Amino acid sequence: MKKKFGLALSLVLAAGTLLAGCGGGGQNEGAGEGGGEGADDNFSVAMVTDVGGVDDKSFNQSAWEGLQAYGEENNLEKGKGFDYLQSQSDADYATNLNTLARKDYDLIYGIGYQLQGAIDEIAQQQKDVNFAIVDSVVEQPNVSSITFKEHQGSFLVGVVAGLTTKSNKVGFVGGMESDLIKKFEVGFVEGVKAVNPEAKVDIQYAGAFDAADKGKAIASSMYGGGADIIYHAAGGTGNGVFSEAIDLKVENPDREVWVIGVDKDQYEEGNGKTKDGKEFNVTLTSMVKRVDVAVKDLAEKAAAGDFPGGEVIEYGIEEEAIGIAPAPHDEHLSDEVKAKVKEYQEKILNGEIEVPSK
Repeated sequence: MKKKFGLALSLVLAAGTLLAGCGGGGQNEGAGEGGGEGADDNFSVAMVTDVGGVDDKSFNQSAWEGLQAYGEENNLEKGKGFDYLQSQSDADYATNLNTLARKDYDLIYGIGYQLQGAIDEIAQQQKDVNFAIVDSVVEQPNVSSITFKEHQGSFLVGVVAGLTTKSNKVGFVGGMESDLIKKFEVGFVEGVKAVNPEAKVDIQYAGAFDAADKGKAIASSMYGGGADIIYHAAGGTGNGVFSEAIDLKVENPDREVWVIGVDKDQYEEGNGKTKDGKEFNVTLTSMVKRVDVAVKDLAEKAAAGDFPGGEVIEYGIEEEAIGIAPAPHDEHLSDEVKAKVKEYQEKILNGEIEVPSK
């Protein structure tokens, strides 16, 4: 069954101010002693990243920020109460999950749908440990599944793109083609078409979430073909989209090329400087998916003895966990565009518009 948890706006805004403070590392970085002994002061929590890594400037990083926030509020230290293991390949998922379980962490997250099979396997082996999967569903009594209505937020940034494009050509770059990433694609296309039926959307997939070079190559092709805005849902691969847009802007400061970020506010990834040192930014906006808030929210519930095992928890606009980047990082949007986004957000909330997910 599905269960929705309302989130206060103040929590959302407060969580957004946290600094990432996380660097890369090998497969076994971190993972100190868990010391979990139930829902009390010794409660411990950890996560396993997908291959995008903990500093992917996207949902792995956002999830880690959520654990950092939980640890800070509960006076915990990295390696002693909260931690992560980074996966270098798909083969690391089950090993990393098992490693954390054996270190007595009370709640272990698998970040990303690619960990679905590993979570399902290890949860059956480690029945006394609670697990959570982000972006997928695992039907086990000791697993909580966290999902998001990404199609809603993607629709809103589609509205932004449709109203902002001057070439009537925009692009979508996906990581690996899957039901999850299709939600981003479909929502984005629907949003663009809702406000600009004449606009064309070029859709391409990189086949990976950790291939910035492929993201850059695809972006080069799209911008070269006349697109002036690209929305990516590609994790670390999306870093290449930003890189290409910045390079084009350096070569021609008068050219308008934009990137729409994903999962977290990616404004900083769009910063660049012209050859004469003038600063610029190519992030038009970002589809903000509050993985950090969801991860922290579930950790708090589990620590209080209210772990929703076997349930699917869905976060969307209604829970204030899906939206677009707030001020001051909406500086590139006109008042007209901001008003339209607000209008369509209200239509989604009141049921006037039901955004398709596939």
